[in-house]
Amino acid sequence: MTGWIAISLGDVTGIGPEVVLKALAEEGEADDTRYLLIGDGDYAAAAYERLGLQFPLQPFSEFGAGGRFFVHNPLRQPLPPSLEPGSPAAARAAIAWLTDGAQRCLAQEVDALVTAPLSKVAVVRSGQPFIGQTEFLSELAGTKRTAMMLLGQDDRGRWLRVALATTHLPLKLVAAQLDADKIALAIELASQACQDLDLPRRRVAVCGLNPHAGEGGEFGDEEITLIRPVVEAARQKGLDIVGPLPADTLFYYASRGDYDAVVAMYHDQGLAPLKMVAFETGINWTLGLPFIRTSPDHGTAYDIAGRNKANPSSMRAAIRLAKQLARHRAKTSQ
Repeated sequence: MTGWIAISLGDVTGIGPEVVLKALAEEGEADDTRYLLIGDGDYAAAAYERLGLQFPLQPFSEFGAGGRFFVHNPLRQPLPPSLEPGSPAAARAAIAWLTDGAQRCLAQEVDALVTAPLSKVAVVRSGQPFIGQTEFLSELAGTKRTAMMLLGQDDRGRWLRVALATTHLPLKLVAAQLDADKIALAIELASQACQDLDLPRRRVAVCGLNPHAGEGGEFGDEEITLIRPVVEAARQKGLDIVGPLPADTLFYYASRGDYDAVVAMYHDQGLAPLKMVAFETGINWTLGLPFIRTSPDHGTAYDIAGRNKANPSSMRAAIRLAKQLARHRAKTSQ
């Protein structure tokens, strides 16, 4: 594969530069993919030297230049050295780099965007309204028909793929804000994700909202009045789908391969089991964007930043998935 993967460095006072560079050192020789790191060149160079890496990282000038590993800062001025963790300057820069990567995807200059972690709290404290990278990219791309999918494999190679009907909401608001359109969209995008992954089937299971999927209405009626009609409508459209099922047992059957993807009703319902089985290799994939975007499923980890302790496995998995999806897109567009 000869193509371009852009990687935004995220909050440079966290572990973003470290996990990106470590992942590229491990993954870079797998094929001839070219990489554009979007971030502060000085911070990238400092991390590169600190880690003792050997692959040739060079400043970016143009896409036709020779080489495979480039770093580019769209900001006019470099960041001050030795910023404190969660610095407002680092947070604002992370958003600028994220924006630049997305715009390059929309302009079809690169084939996918992988985003290193940033801190939502730091971004908000820097004076920018922000819910999350998924929501930010959706707005930038001009679409609301997106969903978050988290996926990863356990130490036996068994995959778990979870799409969320709702994302960053307080638990007390989930039932009120959950609606048929959100559930239907998550189902549709989860099924499409299975196709984009070239899976031999697209079997999706849908969680109930309440314990025991409502126990026939004893513990809530959302399964009867809301979720089941959406599932039946999706089945009538030809999708291979079951549910609503009790989440406490559904994830066991999904992990053993009975289902290819799961639709969870809220954030922790889906992500707690995913992180249990794939904490170090989990990937965040934004479904429904007009471009490919993946990210590692972890945060900035300010407490270990700059200490060469960060595990790059999740970032490497995110890069691998981005390349896989780019290959699929190139194949299907021919």
